[in-house]
Formats: sequence, structure tokens, C-alpha cells
Amino acid sequence: MTRLDAGDLAHRLGRQAEAVCRRYLGAGRRQGHYWLVGDVYNTPGRSLFVRLKDSPKGPAGKWQDAATGERGDLLDVIRLALGLADFAHVAEEARAFLSLPHPEPTWSQPKSPRAPSGSAEAAKRLFAMSKPISGTLAGTYLRRRGITTLHGTGSLRFHPRCYYRPDEHEVIETWPALIAAVTDLSGQMTGVHRTWLAPDGSDKAPIDTPRKAMGDLLGHAVRFGVPGEVMAAGEGIESVLSIREVLPCMATAAALSAAHLAAILFAEPLRRLYIVRDNDPAGDGARDSLVERADAAGIETIGLSPTLGDFNEDLRKLGIDALRGNIRCQLAPQDVARFMRAAA
Repeated sequence: MTRLDAGDLAHRLGRQAEAVCRRYLGAGRRQGHYWLVGDVYNTPGRSLFVRLKDSPKGPAGKWQDAATGERGDLLDVIRLALGLADFAHVAEEARAFLSLPHPEPTWSQPKSPRAPSGSAEAAKRLFAMSKPISGTLAGTYLRRRGITTLHGTGSLRFHPRCYYRPDEHEVIETWPALIAAVTDLSGQMTGVHRTWLAPDGSDKAPIDTPRKAMGDLLGHAVRFGVPGEVMAAGEGIESVLSIREVLPCMATAAALSAAHLAAILFAEPLRRLYIVRDNDPAGDGARDSLVERADAAGIETIGLSPTLGDFNEDLRKLGIDALRGNIRCQLAPQDVARFMRAAA
């Protein structure tokens, strides 16, 4: 059996363009020889148009988004609408739609390497398919948690339909998600962290495990700002972002768990590290391990402790003024004027 290439699949999908649109862009509608929808993520609207029939302007299945200038074919619609990470998954979905059999292995035509699920390569592709958080549900979610200082947060992005599978035996679901890039000290992406969100962005999604990471995490972190001689490192993204509400000029890093915080790597210029701990035994253990490693490297450490469970809980329940007062009294005196935002 011969293997269908991307062009063959796109052509076959084009012959059923309206059926493809009804399946993957169901928020749109047909108008004349085109399917109109808001964007390739199936948002209601009329910005994106898909050609349903061959014409002198081009073949059926080609689309263009008038608002962004993006264009592609129906394979791109499947990839972006479902948030698929590589072509193998896109082709599998397309074949399933077309009721085509899977191709048999062939030794005469080597297969392209497939990024394993959960790999750093798969993480990079997911991040690349996501978009900046401004004006998205990810921004809404952060604001609902009291976080409004979003400059320098290029490591955060939004995916409107990110895959979620409770376990390997469950059916895949899609939810909007906050996507965070995990990077090493050189800025190379090694993984991502996903926070699945409720459809209105008001909270995390009502699923068993609304937060998951993928890729190579050990020693790395989600980073905000440019590391220098002074920085702060903590566990959760929201906790670290809460610190930035009163320390907007200090570089920060979220290691994503207590174990990973204990193992975070130190940048060369670092001389003083603020440890943003969670108020629990795991946070105590991470702090103690990190203090020991930093001391051995000649780095001063100062613990920052929340009043409640973590700093985001402090921000939401006690307010920005209480958070500012608590952090101020724990900072080195020279860092108060250098990094702390004055009260409004």
C-alpha cells in the first residue's frame, strides 16, 4: 500500500471541504462558495474564509484569515483546531476523517522522526502553536487571581483547545490552557507547563489534574525578567507572579514543584537568591535543600514566607497592601528601594 503524502491528504480533504469545516470549524457557516468563521481555532466570526470549491483563485480547502494574514490548507485546520503537535498526529486524524486505512510500514521510504509524547520537542511545538496571552482567557484567569503585572511574561502563552487526557485509557478532551515555557539558563526551551482553564477563564478547568508539565524540567524553570545578581525563585507560576506585583523589576523563576525548586540551577552572576517558599512541609524541605546548595556556591539566600498557604493566596485574600508589607519586612534593605513598587 502506498503512503499518502501531505499533498494527497490535503487534496482529498479539499474534495470534502464543507464536511471538514462542519467537523472542525463548526462555529462558522457557509456563505456562497466559502465557509466563514472567526479564526482557525473555531472562534465565532467572519474573519477566516475557507474555499469550498475549486476556482480560478485556488483549489478547494485553501483558507485565509483576513485579520492576521495567515493562510493554509485543511491539514492546517485540523492541526491548529485540535492543537496537534506533529504531522503524524495530523495525518492520523485526517485519515480517520476520510476513513482511510493506516499506511503499512515500508523500508524503501524511511519515516520522519516523531516527537514522543511529553518530549521537549513536543513541548516546543505546543508552545509554538500557542499565542500571546494579551486579550485571551489566560489573561482573564491571571487577573481573576489578582495578577496584573504582565510585562516581561513572554514565557506565557495561550492555547484555546489544548489536549487533556485523564489517563491513557480515557478519551482525549480539549480545554483552553495557559502554556508556560520551561527554559534552561541559556534560554533554550526544555519543556512546557499547562494549566487547563474553565471556558470563561474564571478558574482552572473542572478536571482531575488541571496542571501538568512535559519535557525536561530538572534544574530548569519558567522565567520572568533577565537574571542578574539578585533574583527570586519559587514553586508555582501564580505564586511567583504574585511576588512580581510588588517586585516588578526583580527577575523571578517558577520551578513548578518543591522538588524542582530544590534542584534549580544558578546563573553565573547570581549573588543573592530570594526563596519564595510555600507554607507547607514540602516548601520547608525545598528551602533547606536550596539554601545548602546556594551556600556551597557562595550565594546568599533569603527566604520569603507567605502569611497563608502561598503568596497568591495572600494576594487574593489579604490584598496587595498586606502582601507588600509582608515582603518589605523580609527583603534586604538595599533591595527595597531597588526593586519594590511604591504603594499606589
